[in-house]
Amino acid sequence: MENIQSLPIDIQTGKLLDWLLDRRHCNLKWQTAVKDIREKINAAIQDMPENEEIKHLLSGSYIHYFHCLRIVEILKGTEASSKNIFGRYSSQRMKDWQEIISLYETDNIYLAEVASLLSRNVSYEGPALRKQLAKAQQLQQELSRREVECQSSAADLRERYYAACKQYGITGENVPRELQALVKDLPAVLEEVGKDAEKLEEQIQLYTAFTHFVCDWSEPVLPMLTFAQKRGNPTFYEWRTGKAPTVVERPVEEEAPPETLAEDSIDWGNFGTSAAAPGVNAAITVEDGINWGISLEPSFEQDSGAIDWGDSEAAPIEIEIVDAGSDCPEGVARGEDALSVLENPQSRSQFIDELMELETFLTQRVTEMGEDGDVVAMSQFQMAPSILQGQTRQHVREMLAQVLDLLGRLTSLRMQHLFTIQASPGYVERVSELLRQKLKQADILVLKGATMVEKRQEALEEQSRLEPRVDLLAGRTRELQKMIEADISKRYHKRPVNLMGVNI
Repeated sequence: MENIQSLPIDIQTGKLLDWLLDRRHCNLKWQTAVKDIREKINAAIQDMPENEEIKHLLSGSYIHYFHCLRIVEILKGTEASSKNIFGRYSSQRMKDWQEIISLYETDNIYLAEVASLLSRNVSYEGPALRKQLAKAQQLQQELSRREVECQSSAADLRERYYAACKQYGITGENVPRELQALVKDLPAVLEEVGKDAEKLEEQIQLYTAFTHFVCDWSEPVLPMLTFAQKRGNPTFYEWRTGKAPTVVERPVEEEAPPETLAEDSIDWGNFGTSAAAPGVNAAITVEDGINWGISLEPSFEQDSGAIDWGDSEAAPIEIEIVDAGSDCPEGVARGEDALSVLENPQSRSQFIDELMELETFLTQRVTEMGEDGDVVAMSQFQMAPSILQGQTRQHVREMLAQVLDLLGRLTSLRMQHLFTIQASPGYVERVSELLRQKLKQADILVLKGATMVEKRQEALEEQSRLEPRVDLLAGRTRELQKMIEADISKRYHKRPVNLMGVNI
């Protein structure tokens, strides 16, 4: 018997209520009785004495049987003056709470209620709060990750923006103005290229001699490079005619639109300040106060009342069609003729083509001179001019490096953009818009990152609000567990009782 008395009673919390009902500790209709008890509790709490512990018990918690016992103990102190000689209390407060306790103890209704409350805390309330807490923590991690992604993406876009600006050779503070400034400096850059082209004399002579020797070529070889090597970067007029112009009339450069407009306004013109045309009265004011700046009655001079049908004899009008660039006066470079050889797209393309032709030749010569002795080739070059026989592989490489340098300077991405800008000023706006899009996207990502920070702060506040609720629920559940274990233990001669699975 003693061994049985020491054996613990283990009860699964989820099946606690069924366990009590199966052993006839509680009535199956306990929920109906609890409704009447809850109504009496709601009425009794309306009239309570000023006590901090009572306020703590009644604040935000479900009042059950064990709370009622504690309230009665407190009321024994606050309502001691209403106790009579028979040990009863005349206070209505005390009578109400004693009645509630008596109703609770009928058929052990309180035990079924607290068992149901414990099961609900363990199975529903606790997991729900834990789930909300985990969701808030996961949301913080996700928002932190997205915030870092936004910041890194914004930094990457800005780096790409400044890298693109670096390719154009600008700082990016005011893209249209800086691009226009680069285009204005383009003639000076091309002038330097023209001066360096004067150093290609030896390469041109080598290629010309090789062509004449191998192919018996009679036509001019590399005419544009030869011209640039002798004269640098003159006007296209000089290349076309062979004579230097006496007057150069360069095309008027169109200004690219500014990056931003100060305000969106409509220019209605300046009526009334310019000289009024014949027949138009610019100072007429209509009676309703609106000055339309026109006159409904035309004013004719003296006797000019007839309509001129154009039949009168007059000197015929001569129209002269001038083909720009061909019928200009002698010595005047106008339009495309006024552009330099390297500015004019046609001559610049020819210059680059001939440079590439020269580069291909020199590259092939370097490769051929690096091969082992070819008897046929050596025998062929025995009768070649001295300029061909006296070349070394290293010297040809140096000549090739000069050609590649010029070619790279003319065909770089920056120069291609500058040539396009020069040919089409509207390209400046397109480039500016393309670069501005990168900055706009970066700014959007920065704002998105700030939004992520705000949402993460909200999730942190939600976590701070949920954690005390979880701790409070866990504490109250543990207290309820101990009270139920003690109550059941009394019914089984103080045998130890363990409620299993109580975890919040």
